[in-house]
Amino acid sequence: MAVTGASPLPTTPSARSPLSRAEHFVWLTVRVLEQRRFEYHFLGGGADPVETALTAYRNEDEGYGHGLEPDLRGPVSQPLHTAHALRVLDSIGRCGGQRAERVCRYLTMVATPDGALPAIHPGQRGYPAAPFLPIVDDPASDLLATAPVVGLLHRNEVWHAWLFRATDFCWQAVESLEKSHPYEIEAAVAFLDSAPDRLRAQAAADRLGRLVRAQRLAVLDPARLDAYPVASGYAPGEHHFPHDFARTPDSLARAWFTDEEMARALDLLAAEQQADGGWPIRWRAWAPGTALECRPMVTVEALRTLRAYGRPID
Repeated sequence: MAVTGASPLPTTPSARSPLSRAEHFVWLTVRVLEQRRFEYHFLGGGADPVETALTAYRNEDEGYGHGLEPDLRGPVSQPLHTAHALRVLDSIGRCGGQRAERVCRYLTMVATPDGALPAIHPGQRGYPAAPFLPIVDDPASDLLATAPVVGLLHRNEVWHAWLFRATDFCWQAVESLEKSHPYEIEAAVAFLDSAPDRLRAQAAADRLGRLVRAQRLAVLDPARLDAYPVASGYAPGEHHFPHDFARTPDSLARAWFTDEEMARALDLLAAEQQADGGWPIRWRAWAPGTALECRPMVTVEALRTLRAYGRPID
C-alpha cells in the first residue's frame, strides 16, 4: 500500500563502498546496540548512546545478560555476556573507574576457586543456550572466558583483588598450552596483548605463534582451505585466518604471519561482504534469531579490522 508523503525505501547499495553497503545492512537488520556502535566507529557518533544501549543488558548483580552474547539467551548474568560488555566499553573508551569496579565485583562472585571464570555459570539452566556451550553444576576454570576479560581490564589499568588471582591463572594456562584450537589461542592473545609483564608476554606469544603454525590453526593460503583442518567440534568450514588472531597490526600475533599471508587473509575478509552489505558468521548457527544477531557484530568487527590494516572501506 502506498503512503502519501513517505520517503522511498533505500535501494540495495550494490555499487557503493563497503561502508555504505554495511550501513544499509545495519539499518535494515540490527539491534540498537550495534546501530549505536556502528554510528560511533564509522559515522562520528558519540560514546554516550553506545553506553546507554549497553545498559539495557545490565543486571542488578552488575553482570550482563539478556542475550547480549547471542548464543546465550535469557536474563541471567553470565561471564560471556559480561566479557562482551567489557569489549564494547573498551572500544568506546569507557572501560574503567567505578563501572569496571562494579563489574569486577560480579566477576568475583562467579569465579572458580582459583580465580578464573567459568564458560557458563549454572544459572543458565532453564534458558536456551547453544549446544556447543554445555551447562554443568560445577563448571571448570576456562581460559576462553577468563583471558579476554583479564586482558581488557589490564589494558584499561583496572586493578582489583580478583584480578591478581585471575592473572596468575591466565599465565599458568597460557604458558602450558600445547594441543590447542583457534578460539583458545585468540583468547590467549587477548590476554598477552595487554598483560603488564611485556617481556613475559612476548616470550609466550612467540611460543604460541610456533604452535599455531605447527598445528595449522590459521589458514595461510585461502586458495588451499582443504590443507587446513577444522578443529574438533567446530562447524564445517569454521576456519580461522591471520586477522582473527591479530585483529590490529600492533597485536603480538601479527609477527606470526608474513606480509603476504596477512594480505591474502585481508583480501578474503574484504571479499566476504555479502550482497546485503553484512558479513557472514562461520560458526554453527543453531537458531535463526542468533544468526541474525551475530552477523551485525561480525560486520562491525570486519570493518574495524580492515580499517586497522589500512584497507579502504569508505
